[in-house]
Amino acid sequence: MRYLLGIDFGGGASKATLLCENGEIICENTVEYPTLYPQAGACEQDPTHWIRALCDNIGAIKAKSGVDMKDITAVAIDSATHTSLVCDADMKPLRNAMHWTDSRSRREADMLRESFGEDIFAKTYHKPDTIWTLPQLLWLKNNEPECFEKIRYVFFEKDYIRYFLTDVFCTDYIEAEGSMLFDCNKMQWDGELCAFAGLDTSCLPPVKAPTDVVGSVTERAARETGLVAGTPVICGTTDTALEVFASGAASVGDVTVKLATAGRICVITDKPYPDRHLVNYSHVVEGLWYPGTATKAAASSYRWYRDTFGGDYRELDGAAEKIEIGCDGLIFHPYINGELTPYADPQLCGSFTGVRATHTRAHFTRAVLEGVALALLDNKLYLDTLNIPYNSTATLIGGGAKGKLWRQITADALGMALRTTESSDSSLGSAMLAGIAVGVFESPKRAIELCVKQKDITYPNADNTEKYRKVFEVYKRIHDVLAPVYRER
Repeated sequence: MRYLLGIDFGGGASKATLLCENGEIICENTVEYPTLYPQAGACEQDPTHWIRALCDNIGAIKAKSGVDMKDITAVAIDSATHTSLVCDADMKPLRNAMHWTDSRSRREADMLRESFGEDIFAKTYHKPDTIWTLPQLLWLKNNEPECFEKIRYVFFEKDYIRYFLTDVFCTDYIEAEGSMLFDCNKMQWDGELCAFAGLDTSCLPPVKAPTDVVGSVTERAARETGLVAGTPVICGTTDTALEVFASGAASVGDVTVKLATAGRICVITDKPYPDRHLVNYSHVVEGLWYPGTATKAAASSYRWYRDTFGGDYRELDGAAEKIEIGCDGLIFHPYINGELTPYADPQLCGSFTGVRATHTRAHFTRAVLEGVALALLDNKLYLDTLNIPYNSTATLIGGGAKGKLWRQITADALGMALRTTESSDSSLGSAMLAGIAVGVFESPKRAIELCVKQKDITYPNADNTEKYRKVFEVYKRIHDVLAPVYRER
């Protein structure tokens, strides 16, 4: 029997999935690690936490499954898109990684947008904003020049972890599309874009296809992880691309709603849809794309709330379920790291408004869940203005999809039926991709047929949808009033 191992690295945890060649998930394991906020606007991760999580996950998978590691046919790593790590000539990290939600590069993004915005948009399909690698590198140049001068290699998260396994420096073209250093028309690194940050293209990794086998587990990595030396390791790609794939969304018109670290609504298309409030990436299926909206802090808002105020998700959900829609006037805006669609405003801040003495902890909990759902509604309404055709039923993906209450709130707020699968985790997508790369699955279609298993559908309640539209009107008005205040800070 052949097995495939996929390991995801997200905003706050790493998840591993061991997949059998018949499409059955043998076991899973999750290891949490912190995201660091050393100063206002900063959002960083320590790469040593990634490596520790990698080793712990592999050890747990080995113990849980009882599978002989020599029977693992291939390994794939994925991670949050364009989380960059700068390294010196010895490929040693010079500082913590800058997570894509880091918003310190606001001034740099503004300058790039004002001075070179049209040229950058034409090449990258995106307008300069704090989420992209280019403005973040320019921030490093302006604020940490001693560090910047030592940069010889720029890694992205999954690529650094894969380098630990293989000693091979490379990335994939979907990851590259999210860097703002890559010409999406020519599908190559662009010297002019790199020059905006004072960087040479030689610092950037060779670009491969996600399914390329780029190396194998080294003897050193085998000793540290428990994998067998020589096990093939594929290039892999980004977490959302693989969540979309693992959900079975691989045909034009399919749509996914994501409740993970970030929230997204993505539509499968046969071409990119360049728009200043959409994120455009290639799909893992050749010829397809998955343009979509993005809200910065979805499940990460709920995790921030849990970590800050305490509690356990199940207990929090149980109490919140008893609270009426609208939380008796309490509204949460999930802008804890700024916001993307439809504002592209890194200065927005999270807020609870309408607080009264009658509000309980359960009100605040439900307000967080509703606030994220309303941010997704804001995303959907903008997407609808672009006339991109999509199906009426979406597949709900991401860790937030596990919560029954949050599923219902999201379905009601969006007015959409939300299908769930047994697993749509990006680690499953990585395992599926590994299987395609080494011939265990003959095609993406066959991988989906074997591995994607429908679970249930959450239907919206029409009365609740109407109630949420009224709450949303207030939600928008609060945004409009507070946004100018935040810009003055």
